[in-house]
Amino acid sequence: MAELMDWSNLGFGYHKTDYNVRCYYRDGKWGEIEVCSEETIPLHMAATCLHYGQEAFEGLKAYRCPDGKVRVFRPDENAARLQSTCRGILMPEVPTELFIEMVKKVVRLNERFIPPYESGATLYVRPLMIGTSAQVGVHPSQEYLFLILVTPVGPYFKGGFASNPYVIIREHDRSAPLGTGIYKVGGNYAASLLANKKAHDKGYACEFYLDAKEKKYIDECGAANFFGIKDNTYVTPKSTSILPSITNKSLMQLAEDFGLKVERRQIPEEELSTFEEAGACGTAAVISPISYIDDLETGKRYDFGEEPGPVSRKLFEHLRGIQYGIEEDKHGWTMVVID
Repeated sequence: MAELMDWSNLGFGYHKTDYNVRCYYRDGKWGEIEVCSEETIPLHMAATCLHYGQEAFEGLKAYRCPDGKVRVFRPDENAARLQSTCRGILMPEVPTELFIEMVKKVVRLNERFIPPYESGATLYVRPLMIGTSAQVGVHPSQEYLFLILVTPVGPYFKGGFASNPYVIIREHDRSAPLGTGIYKVGGNYAASLLANKKAHDKGYACEFYLDAKEKKYIDECGAANFFGIKDNTYVTPKSTSILPSITNKSLMQLAEDFGLKVERRQIPEEELSTFEEAGACGTAAVISPISYIDDLETGKRYDFGEEPGPVSRKLFEHLRGIQYGIEEDKHGWTMVVID
């Protein structure tokens, strides 16, 4: 199957691979890592993940590099973010060592599905944790399944590193189900599906959220963090309801390395008009430059240009260079999993 894939024309979707890896939490401890070729999970109809959403997922990528090695990017940060989610919804934490061992194993087991360098495709790694105990009372599960699946994927947005239009969705926000924003850390995007569909139906690449409380501050771009560039400064929102993006964290460090100032703060909507460049960033797209943002309620358009800006391009190329082992990894972010 892998040999027949058109790597350069892959979409961002699921493709069957050979194996996934699983580990069960029972009797207060984690078990042994299991290798599985089944795509399905035996799950009780009363499992807490189905009724009360006690589940979390992460996302990272494996890159086939020009030096022949396969690297993953900052898996320790994904482990830490998952642990933060676990604390928030009372799931047992997956130890960093177990997390990384399972990432390495599942990538190695599915090596033939890692797309070739410069195909524009990567191997997406999806860790998932669910509460599996059968119960109908609202309390934490006693048993859990942690698994990692992989699938080869193409660019998240068609056209790759190209500017896309966004639209502000005021009548809907995905902070409503859980005001703490914990569910975002855990990866429950179901509350954003309606807004995302509205944006797509109107011809936009993605929805753009304002803060849930006052609807006046910039929050997120769909499933990605927002950043703006102005006056030699990288500016990104600070909010308790924003997914703590590992990509954004990395870009902030690179911006400082390039001599830019970095500000993480509240950004009023009207400040959008002052940015020279704007983008959405995350694991799937790395950076998706924003061409413009429409506020349909006010009729205002915030225009950043049809072509990606020079700072966004420099950040994108340098981060991608690190991920592919081309640029110096002076912060020690990448991990070689296949030498």
